[in-house]
Amino acid sequence: MTSQCSSRKPMRVLITGAAGQIGYAIVAMAANGDMLGQDQPVILHLLDIEPAKQALQGVKMELMDAAYPLLVDVVATTDLQEACSGVEVAVMVGGFPRKAGMERKDVMAKNVSIYASQARALEQHASKDVKILVIANPANTNALMLKEHAPSIPPENITAMTRLDHNRALSQIAVRAGTHVTNVSNVIIWGNHSSTQYPDVNHGTADGRPIRQVLAADSEWLDKEFVDVVQQRGAAVIKARGLSSAMSAAASACDHVHDWLNGTAPGKWVSMGVYSDGSYGQPAGLIYSFPVTCQHGKWKIVQGLEIDERSAAKLKASADELVEERELALQCIKEAAAAAQ
Repeated sequence: MTSQCSSRKPMRVLITGAAGQIGYAIVAMAANGDMLGQDQPVILHLLDIEPAKQALQGVKMELMDAAYPLLVDVVATTDLQEACSGVEVAVMVGGFPRKAGMERKDVMAKNVSIYASQARALEQHASKDVKILVIANPANTNALMLKEHAPSIPPENITAMTRLDHNRALSQIAVRAGTHVTNVSNVIIWGNHSSTQYPDVNHGTADGRPIRQVLAADSEWLDKEFVDVVQQRGAAVIKARGLSSAMSAAASACDHVHDWLNGTAPGKWVSMGVYSDGSYGQPAGLIYSFPVTCQHGKWKIVQGLEIDERSAAKLKASADELVEERELALQCIKEAAAAAQ
C-alpha cells in the first residue's frame, strides 16, 4: 500500500486495543486524515491481545478495503515490540476494564501492569519524541504510571484525554444557547477524567460573547445541571445504548492529537490532561487537565485566568482524587515488585 497524494514522509501511529469499539472507530478516522491532517500520510500500527488476533486482522482487511488515500501501510500485531517500533504517535486505548465484583485496587493493579510493559516497549522501540495519548481509564493515572515506567520519555510527551469531556461541554452550551458548536469556545475541563472533573464556562464564549452573559437567565443550569450532565455523560451513553462512548471518544482522540501536532487556533484553547507544573495551585507531578494552547507540537498551559472560590474548591476536589489514585497505583507497583522478588 502506498500513498500518492502527498510528498510528506508517512508518520507511524500506534493504536492499542485496536480491535475494540473505540479502536475500531479511531483507526478509520486516523486513516482518513482526521488525526494528523489531510496532507499527512500515515502508517497505522494496530495492537491488541492474543484472543483478539483474528478480529484485529479483520480490522486490517477493512482498512485496506476502504482504500484510504493517506493510508500507506497497516501493521496489525499482538507483539508489543513490533507494535511500538518507530512510532511517532501512540494512542493508548487498551486497558483492563472494571468488572462486576472487582475492587478498585484490583483494577488499578491490572492497569499498572499493562502500562508498565507498554511504557518500557515505547521507551525502547518508539521514536525518541513519541507523543502519547492515554484514553483507557483511569486515564490520568494510567498516563502517570506510563511516565513512571518510561523515564527517558519527556513528561510533556505523555498526556491523558479530557477532550471528550471538553467537546461534550461545547455541545451542551451550543444547544442551550441556540448556536452552532463551532461558535462556542474556551470552555475548560479541570482535573481528572472522572465524575470529579470540573467543566468550567467562566472564561468561555458563545457567538463571541461571554457564556455567562449569553446564558444570563440560566445561571442555575450552568452551575448545576450543566456540570452534572458533562460529568455523567459517559454513564448516560452506556445507559442509552448499552455500550460505552466509542464514536465520540474516537473523534475526540483525533481532535486531541490533531491540535497537539498542528496547533490550536489563535485566541482559543483546548483541554488536555498534562503533567502538572503546579499551575493554579494544583499539585505538581500529577497528570491533570488544564486549558492549553498548542504550537509546533508542544502544549502550554494557559496562565492568568481568574479562579473564583467556588471553582477553586472543585479544582482541589479533583486533584485530591488524583493524589489518592496516584498513591494507590504506587502501592500496586511496590506490591508487584515485592511479589517478583
